[in-house]
Amino acid sequence: MNSSYFTEEHELFRASLQEFLQKEVVPHIEKWEKTGTIERFIWKKFGEMGFFGINYPEAYGGLNLDLFYTVIFLEELQKINSSGFAAAMWAHAYLAMTHLNAEGDERIKREYLAKSISGDKIGALCITEPFGGSDVAGMRTTAVKKGDKYVINGSKTFITNGVYADYYVVAAKTNPELGNKGISIFLMDTNLSGITATKLDKLGWRASDTAEISFDNVEIPLENLMGEEGKGFAYIMQHFALERLVMAINAHARAEYAIDYTLKYMSEREAFGKTINKFQALRHTMVNHATDVEHCKIFNYAAVTRLNNKEYVVKEATMAKLKSTQVADETIYSCLQMLGGYGYMEEYPMARLLRDSRLGPIGGGTSEILREILSKMIIDNQNYQPAVK
Repeated sequence: MNSSYFTEEHELFRASLQEFLQKEVVPHIEKWEKTGTIERFIWKKFGEMGFFGINYPEAYGGLNLDLFYTVIFLEELQKINSSGFAAAMWAHAYLAMTHLNAEGDERIKREYLAKSISGDKIGALCITEPFGGSDVAGMRTTAVKKGDKYVINGSKTFITNGVYADYYVVAAKTNPELGNKGISIFLMDTNLSGITATKLDKLGWRASDTAEISFDNVEIPLENLMGEEGKGFAYIMQHFALERLVMAINAHARAEYAIDYTLKYMSEREAFGKTINKFQALRHTMVNHATDVEHCKIFNYAAVTRLNNKEYVVKEATMAKLKSTQVADETIYSCLQMLGGYGYMEEYPMARLLRDSRLGPIGGGTSEILREILSKMIIDNQNYQPAVK
């Protein structure tokens, strides 16, 4: 236990979560990875255990706990060897629900946030577009006010939970001529006329549901605008800090899992009359990776501490994701090599880990975009500011 960040209560929570995952999730993982469909019952079980309400207000069924409980939630989800399942859970809890809590009015929080915490509703955040990618300001989806409704047209892609979801949190341009100052955030039920969701076939994250979504004259009530019209870009940028820290924590946790598994394998695998953990070149390689992962983990924990204290950590979160996802990819690649031919076999965890990890430097802002954001902050002295609701 790292007492600088985790209390005894944190570790009791970790043990409870580990037991829950082993009992309720692990027996189904292989099926979900093969079918590409996570059965609905598991969301309800997560809700019943309080796992979706970790850092949300008690008024809506949440637990209102500090962010290190969230760290534990994310870390343990990475250690059951299905980043796709993990993504479905955290995309619901920390992408879609973050916007409900931050920008939703009291009605939305009662009807959607509370039911998301209980596991009765599944959410998806819809920002990325087929032509936009990391260029959020370049989105083409529009929301035009007509009488007592907004009419939404456009498309989104790479949306986690895009088919599973009961509701979408959608970014669209209400004033296209204003660029990023013309973006707004909306809540949309997925059963409305004019919505089409198509499941995408992916390299990794096989258990998760990733979709391309089209909106053809979808009508939603004016009251489904979340926050203020035209402030959507600022809201998105503000929440990116949490999303990037989520992905950084995911990265260091799956790299740590890969190292632990590989060290155990190396202690049992013999070559030339001794276990392969006695060969200096292999030992030093693993030590280098363990050092890199530990550096990332401590940096990530420090950034979480600041975010937990309500500080604006856009630079630190961006650095965390950039470095941690790179380190995870390099570490898992080496760990697969340590298993030799077995690393290439699907019955061992490293093949899936390698595929799943590759999404890290892409999702939530590519590494190239993150470097440019950091260049603006470090070299051009640009100072990003949080949105004011």
